[in-house]
Amino acid sequence: MIRLFNVYYPIRTLILLAGEALIVWTSFLLGTILQFREDSYLVLNYEFGYYKILMVTAVVLLFSHWFDLYDPSGFDAKWEQVFRLLLVLGLVALALAAVGFVFPRWLPGHGSSLIGLIILTFALFVWRGTYAWMAQRPYLRERVYVLGTGERAQRLVNGLRTRLELGIHVAGWSGNLEGAVTRESVASHLMELAHPGEIHRVIVAMPDRRGTFPVHELLKLRLQGVKIEDATSWLEKISGRIELEQLNPSWLLFAEGFRFSASFSLLRRLVSFVASAVLLIMVLPVIPLVILAIKLDSSGPVLYRQKRVGRGGVTFYCHKFRTMRKDAEADTGATWAGDEDPRISRVGRFLRTSRLDEIPQLWNVLRGEMGFVGPRPERPEFVEWLSREIPFYPLRHTVDPGITGWAQIRYKYGNTQEDAKEKLQYDLYYIKNMSLGLDLLIMFQTIKIVLLGRGAQ
Repeated sequence: MIRLFNVYYPIRTLILLAGEALIVWTSFLLGTILQFREDSYLVLNYEFGYYKILMVTAVVLLFSHWFDLYDPSGFDAKWEQVFRLLLVLGLVALALAAVGFVFPRWLPGHGSSLIGLIILTFALFVWRGTYAWMAQRPYLRERVYVLGTGERAQRLVNGLRTRLELGIHVAGWSGNLEGAVTRESVASHLMELAHPGEIHRVIVAMPDRRGTFPVHELLKLRLQGVKIEDATSWLEKISGRIELEQLNPSWLLFAEGFRFSASFSLLRRLVSFVASAVLLIMVLPVIPLVILAIKLDSSGPVLYRQKRVGRGGVTFYCHKFRTMRKDAEADTGATWAGDEDPRISRVGRFLRTSRLDEIPQLWNVLRGEMGFVGPRPERPEFVEWLSREIPFYPLRHTVDPGITGWAQIRYKYGNTQEDAKEKLQYDLYYIKNMSLGLDLLIMFQTIKIVLLGRGAQ
């Protein structure tokens, strides 16, 4: 896996993306050359032809991303992938036709885009078919031995086996051992399978290493070129979260990441301020319509403010457009909103789905109480309870809370203790790997989620 923007990506997925970008670029380049022939040099070099083709390439890749064509979880659904690919090509055709009609100078013109689109259609299906065939070749997969037993090791094995885009074959693991698990039995099973050249990596997922950890055998394999790695890091890579089960404070102390500096905090604050100011200007025309809709739908104030816990455990008032009926918690006290919650008004349900109820929080960002990206701020009543029930929960208050975050783009809306635990694991990943690149990636993914109406409550 390759680490970009402090997020781990399978090499195969990046190859798919890079190959597709090259195919899109080449298809429209060939379309321009075939259409203009001898004059193509002038069109490409003196009429910004290369930049126009680059813009079209970016649009195609953006549409493909929005329709999850680079999401590895959907690679097995072949016919659904075909449908989505055809849908993307259809939308690209409509977009090119619209741009060619309104802004003809933005495209090379004279039918070159149509020729390029025809070439692209055939080329993409050939590329996708070739990629799927190559991804299944055993000689292009890394052979891994998982050293460990128990639920955590089983979860790692299942993750490696189901994530085909990782290009990993689990050649063996200690869970297949028969009889008592001892140091001798583990070492024998490991050395029986883990020969140099046949095993490329050993991932250690042993819950208790006392008396069963084959130190000498692992050292021998390490000196023979076999990589030895810890399961915690690999579970982090393949899941995008830091699992709380069997998480030792020593791992948090010695693991890479958790870098906080004054310069980075200042830069992050600047990006949050600019992003919030720009977004607030963009949504200004919508605000009067939202206020009018809330007033016509139900009685009560337009804005709703609620105490939340911010960085360092400091409480502040978080502002939102009201989405529930007036005095919704008068009888129940502080409670999470549930599925089909009767307290949510008709307009409120739409505001939650479209995320328009979050607009007033931009003011919290401008005031410095929140960042644009970070763990979602929780209510003090829930923080006190969750801090007692979930280990490491207070760590999420080491950074500014955010309007959006890694947990929001990777996990569904949660209203239970188990959901809070799951989201904490994503929050810990974000805090550990926090960077400007990761923040920009989260913002980009948030746009997709909001436009497609995913994950809202």
